[in-house]
Amino acid sequence: MAKRTLVTSALPYANGPIHLGHLAGAYLPADFFVRYRRLRKDDIVYICGSDEHGVPITIAAEKEGVSPQDIVDRYHELNKKTFHDFGISFDYFGRTSSPVHHKTSQDFFLNLYEKGIFKKKTEEQFYDEKADMFLPDRYVKGTCPVCSYPEAYGDQCENCGSSLSPTELKNPVSMISGSKPIRKETEHWYIPLGDLQPGIEAWLDTRQNWKANVMGQCKSWLNNGLSDRAVTRDLKWGVKVPLPEAEGKVLYVWFDAPIGYISASKEWAELKNNPGLWELYWKNKDTELIHFIGKDNIVFHCIMFPAMLKEHGDFVLPENVPANEFLNLEGKKLSTSRGWAVWLHEYLEDFEPDLLRYVLGSTLPEAKDSDFSWKDFQTRVNSELADILGNFLFRTLSFSGRYFDSKVPPLTDPSDQDKATLAAITTHRDAISDYYERFRFRDAISETMNLARLGNRYFTETEPWHTRKSDPKACGNTVHVCLQIASALSVLFDPILPNRMEELRGYLHMDDEINWDVNGEMLKQGHEIETGNILFQKIEDEAIDAQLTKLQERVTAKTDAKPELPAIKETINFDTFSKLDLRTGEILDAEKIPKSNKLLKLSVDIGIEKRTILAGIARHYEPNTLVGKKIVVVANLKPRKMMGYESQGMVLMAEDSDEKLHFLQTDAENGSPVS
Repeated sequence: MAKRTLVTSALPYANGPIHLGHLAGAYLPADFFVRYRRLRKDDIVYICGSDEHGVPITIAAEKEGVSPQDIVDRYHELNKKTFHDFGISFDYFGRTSSPVHHKTSQDFFLNLYEKGIFKKKTEEQFYDEKADMFLPDRYVKGTCPVCSYPEAYGDQCENCGSSLSPTELKNPVSMISGSKPIRKETEHWYIPLGDLQPGIEAWLDTRQNWKANVMGQCKSWLNNGLSDRAVTRDLKWGVKVPLPEAEGKVLYVWFDAPIGYISASKEWAELKNNPGLWELYWKNKDTELIHFIGKDNIVFHCIMFPAMLKEHGDFVLPENVPANEFLNLEGKKLSTSRGWAVWLHEYLEDFEPDLLRYVLGSTLPEAKDSDFSWKDFQTRVNSELADILGNFLFRTLSFSGRYFDSKVPPLTDPSDQDKATLAAITTHRDAISDYYERFRFRDAISETMNLARLGNRYFTETEPWHTRKSDPKACGNTVHVCLQIASALSVLFDPILPNRMEELRGYLHMDDEINWDVNGEMLKQGHEIETGNILFQKIEDEAIDAQLTKLQERVTAKTDAKPELPAIKETINFDTFSKLDLRTGEILDAEKIPKSNKLLKLSVDIGIEKRTILAGIARHYEPNTLVGKKIVVVANLKPRKMMGYESQGMVLMAEDSDEKLHFLQTDAENGSPVS
């Protein structure tokens, strides 16, 4: 085990509150791990902070008519408080608008600049003449050159997942003015990821025990080949590029955001009155650096940031990046734009944090997407926290209070069952440790609850309510063993249920200083305890119905509001339109494409021939539901290679306000022209 560990969670954008998807991806798993390691008495530091630069911040500011600083100040404070109230135990939560961060990022840039790492390029980028500004990628929308999705952003198509640059888009439109942008020359600095790819590949080959989903995404990017990536952009908001010839340019947010881990570590060290302490966690080879992130940040933390760190040369590289997949809500994709989300600060108005920590932890999307539902939340709280854990603890404490004067009875001539049950404490502890070390938090939680199940079963099988009179010694042994299990659970469940386990340790009169080395001898004979309160109350149907109603009302409010429709594109003449050959087609077969969670391969009969068409609809339709569906296709679109297949056309679809895609359908015979 390393002498010390530095843990980071992805810096949340300070343009909105934290929701359950954020929590399940990067923050709750990290907090579980950090709390566990602290109980092991490891030297571990947990760093995070607000990501306060980038286009989403400026877009939010423009919508509200305020400054970007107003936006980040508001959400930094809200999210910092929310994390604290929920029990996310950062050692330090910084922000990238701080002077320390700006200076750290500029120094990092200059280090690479002075080594000659960057390439300076003059090239054309989109410029909005009406707004008198160069357009960052997210300020441009257009048709995806890969899948022909008409609402692709300038940096990525959210339909097929392709990484793009704005100038690749067809029919680009400025999101500022709605006009067609012009191309204008500008200079920027690029990091040559393609040149650095062999070193990154060699380093990734040394990584051990990484999740398959993480390594798989890395390999996919590397197989497609890395290319130069800009580290600067034309924007007013951000870290200024520290070069005389770079007036009006800032560091690209993807470049400066991960440096926020370093700058926040510096600020943490300052608060510890040991300014140089941060270097021990970033520059000493005996430190393990672990990034907790969601799947959308894998490439940045496993390829781009390591490339930066390697070229800088002074810093440790990540030992592991245990990224999680996505969390859905009530069977649907989370969508803040249409109100389909549960905000963490609103959850805390109605329920205590430990309940969600347990339920969400039990269903984390560790290897594949998972789902949160309010009914499942209720079921797990009632049947597991209340009926298993809470029931065992209360029956143990109340029985000992009633019949043993709230003192731990002696263990006298224990039976084989008594001995085996006590031995199970360390067996479970070791299994739970193994799961934590392998970032399998769902299994760790399940194994911990299994110890409570064992306690309940043991209590029931030994029947202390009978042996109290028939065999007082055996009765005392039962209570002794159950109290040892209770004390062990108060530690083993502490990473998951910190508030309730602290309360339990109060009833057990345990020392405030606890550690992971639990066993069957934690409470001595005669140790005084309290009966205490029931730790977990059941949740009634009315409380869950209220949450479902709140969720639906938010969606309805968003739906009733006038939707933000994209601006009308540039006017074309009839001759241009008439060049499109739109035909009626019928889907003969549909199948998923390996390694793509968005594309389906369709076999389509367009009357005169059969075509293979790739469509980014896998998240909206199951392949077996599409056979026989009549559709409209663009038949004279130039074929394009995607994921190793040639797509010979495009399926026309419409996207509604719920982000659901719908086919344009017709009953005409296959091959009929559509006009």
